[in-house]
Amino acid sequence: FRLALIQLHVSAVKSDNLQRACGLVREASAKGAKLVALPECFNSPYGTQYFKEYAEKIPGESTQKLSEVAKECSIYLIGGRSIPEEDGGKLYNTCTVFGPDGALLAKHRKVHLFDINIPGKIQFKESETLSPGNSFSMFDTPYCKVGLGICYDMRFAEMAQIYGQKGCQLLIYPGAFNMTTGPAHWELLQRGRAVDNQFYVATVSPARDEKASYVAWGHSTVVNPWGEVIAKAGAEETVVYTDIDLKKLAEIRQQIPILSQKRCDLYGVEMKK
Repeated sequence: FRLALIQLHVSAVKSDNLQRACGLVREASAKGAKLVALPECFNSPYGTQYFKEYAEKIPGESTQKLSEVAKECSIYLIGGRSIPEEDGGKLYNTCTVFGPDGALLAKHRKVHLFDINIPGKIQFKESETLSPGNSFSMFDTPYCKVGLGICYDMRFAEMAQIYGQKGCQLLIYPGAFNMTTGPAHWELLQRGRAVDNQFYVATVSPARDEKASYVAWGHSTVVNPWGEVIAKAGAEETVVYTDIDLKKLAEIRQQIPILSQKRCDLYGVEMKK
């Protein structure tokens, strides 16, 4: 099946972002994509100072638009970090998924908050405004089961391993790595998660805006279960297309059967809730 990653140029005007995103979703559907993903923070600038201002409830304006366009195009639509979600007085970094009938299939709240301090390069603390999610998020399609993470979640190998144990064959991480961590780790982490678990990994970033307060690395990418990069964007706004070959995934797992050769008598990773 065909996967499309929309590397969107994000402005400060929410309505413009929504209109542009929906237009590119329609374009991707017209080119045969059955599963379409938007980037983290696709309808607002990324930064702790913006989260409260742009926050919405779910359902709300942005998710209603995503539901409508998913139904119109009869696709599975991953809404990136759809919005900073407001719920019960707390804010979450939340990704929504809608099916071909427009129904909400999954809602992933970012589990690992991005709190880092690299002296002389970048300091960022999501926990100043956001609360963490506390659950894994998966959804079924006629093609395969898909697992979700958001950006920083990708650094935690245990989370990806759980998704593999639960039968996911594709992991999608809407993300916005920056100009320090992006060139160092963006592709490396994706290839690691893919080859360790023998599944496809896709990441979808906003396009790079050098004038933004937080500059995203871009380079939305798809990695196959052999650890090979099979599709990759540059820094500009674009749509990345790739065909997900589940027969290749099955062949790789048969050739190197690591999933059945794990020494569960010596070690293990488990989902607690």
